[in-house]
This record gives sequence, structure tokens and C-alpha cells, in this order.
Amino acid sequence: MWAFWLIGGTIAVLAPVAYCAFRSWSRVGPAGVTICWGIGRGRTYAWQEVQWIDTRETDSRYGSSTVARMFLRGGRRRSLPGLQHSDMYPDPEFGADWWRVVDWWELSTDQGARVRPPKSLRDRISPVMLGFVLAVVFAVVVAAVMILVG
Repeated sequence: MWAFWLIGGTIAVLAPVAYCAFRSWSRVGPAGVTICWGIGRGRTYAWQEVQWIDTRETDSRYGSSTVARMFLRGGRRRSLPGLQHSDMYPDPEFGADWWRVVDWWELSTDQGARVRPPKSLRDRISPVMLGFVLAVVFAVVVAAVMILVG
């Protein structure tokens, strides 16, 4: 009986996640970039809101991954779901799709409006380095609590 609950619980947790991942997409057109994270019709960002478009490459022990992202005028950034490539999940159309987004952006905005934002802390620290720093901080906090309690 416990196996039934374990399998049912696993399906109940994974089904919505898989559904959202399957339905996530990005589209470009004259109105701008539309992003859907799996729920609803998505949100369209007008080309005038898009300040910069680039890719971010991340290396890990599982290989490298490249994700397209856009920076908005207000300083926010958005990853473009469905427009990513990795060693684990290769997308042979990534290059063509990436250039399609860039071409729409360049055709729809003035060159003076395309300004590369300064690198933020997130751009300078890799996920691996962030994990290492958090592990060290956690170890120091645990050690301090053990010294104070014991």
C-alpha cells in the first residue's frame, strides 16, 4: 500500500512540473517577445522595452549550457524558455532560433536604444561558485551554533 502512495505522490508532484516545462515557449514577432512559462497565454514584451539580448553560457560537471536572455529597460532580465542548448539536451536549431530573435530585435529597435547593461553580481559569480560560497557560509553558521550551544 505504501508503494501506491509513494508512486501516486511522485506523479502528483512531477505531473504539473512536466506539464509546465512541456508548455514553456518563446515567440518573436512585430509586437515583441512573448514568453510563456507553461501557464496561461504568456506575456509580450514590446521591442521598446528590450534593452539588450544575449546568451549566457554556464559550465558544470554535467557539461555546458547556453540560455538566451533579454534585459528590459527597468533593469530586469528574462530567460527565453525553449531557447536553450546544453550538452545534456542539445537543440540543433538553437543557432538559427537565436539569430531569428536577434534579427527581429535589430529590425525593430534603433541602434542607440540597444545598450548593453553593466555586469551584475549574478553575471560575475557562476552557479558552482555560488553553491561553494553558500556551503562555506552554512558550515560556518553550523560551527558557530555548535560552539555557542555546546
